[in-house]
Amino acid sequence: MIKTVNLNKVFKTDEVETTALRNVNIEVNKGEFVAIMGPSGCGKSTFLHLLGLLDNPTSGDLFFLEQNVSRYAERQRARLRKSNIGFVFQNFNLIDELNVFENVELPLLYLNMSVKERKKKVDRILETMEIIHRKKHFPVQLSGGQQQRVAVARAVVANPSLLLADEPTGNLDSVHGEEVMNMLSHLNEQGTTVIMVTHNQRDAKFCKRIINLFDGQIISESR
Repeated sequence: MIKTVNLNKVFKTDEVETTALRNVNIEVNKGEFVAIMGPSGCGKSTFLHLLGLLDNPTSGDLFFLEQNVSRYAERQRARLRKSNIGFVFQNFNLIDELNVFENVELPLLYLNMSVKERKKKVDRILETMEIIHRKKHFPVQLSGGQQQRVAVARAVVANPSLLLADEPTGNLDSVHGEEVMNMLSHLNEQGTTVIMVTHNQRDAKFCKRIINLFDGQIISESR
């Protein structure tokens, strides 16, 4: 599903040049659950942004669904993102003015889908996330764990082939964090490929493979 070949990312300002990633080579197959780990500033989030087609590498190649997307324009990357990739972040990024149902429905509004079909899809994923009883509530009325469940539901409601999660339990206590990780594990068991950035060993135990980064380079992998 994903392959990188000597991937590099350099950020430049007028006075400073910072290399965030150096010659990164990985392959992630369909159906894997992969954790990317490492200390703060090692390039984890930068790497996830490249894998999510939010940015282009400075050099090297990135293949997604057998396409070399390394030099795609933003419009091309956006098209692939909308149809294939879901995102979950540490900050839940829910819209306060929308209730749970409306937040989860958002990605479906960009698709050619009837109201009836949208309702069916949203209700189904809310049942999977065990949050359907809260579908008329607003984010402020939910616990942190419930808000992250809604964020996960929104990320996967359009059935993306890839789910990217950046510190998905970072704002949660251990109990709610484990609930969210169980949800991600369940989605993976249903066939969704998941790549997660985390510094939490407790979260990494849910993954089938761990990639360790340091100073922008892969230093080890384990299963």
